[in-house]
Amino acid sequence: MMSDTVWASLRRTFFVRYDEIRIRLARSLGSKELADDALHDTYLRLHRSDAIGVIQQPESYIFRIALNVATDKRREERRRASQAEVLASIRPQDEALDLSRELEARSEVEALKRALAELPPRRRAILIAARVDGLSHEVIAERFNISRTMVQKELRRAVSHCVERLGKSESP
Repeated sequence: MMSDTVWASLRRTFFVRYDEIRIRLARSLGSKELADDALHDTYLRLHRSDAIGVIQQPESYIFRIALNVATDKRREERRRASQAEVLASIRPQDEALDLSRELEARSEVEALKRALAELPPRRRAILIAARVDGLSHEVIAERFNISRTMVQKELRRAVSHCVERLGKSESP
């Protein structure tokens, strides 16, 4: 946890310069809503931060954290969108499925189960934590005692493997 004086300085800068930071952030992101969400999460992140010593440019520090938060939010939205596409293909919207479509869907699920079983245990656990449980990369990194970058690499490898295996299961 950061020292009380550093936290007080950042908090003061956050509130005094909030409007300028918000306008600059909205302009950079192209979205006022994303800027507002990012600033809200930035305040929470600042409070939990481990910053050491005096921060020379508190406004720039806050802005950079807000940009990072917004980037994380956009990645999460893209991940959720791709997850929704996968779920939509596995769970057709049509309630009156004919037998062939139902069998095809079951076949896809079985192929996915096989692909998951082929993954190394940690990679499979990370994929499930991210895609099924919806945990953030930060939480997963802490859980497995690895870096966020390693979480991202493991997820890319796991998804790539599953996509490759599902593609092969479709070919005759």
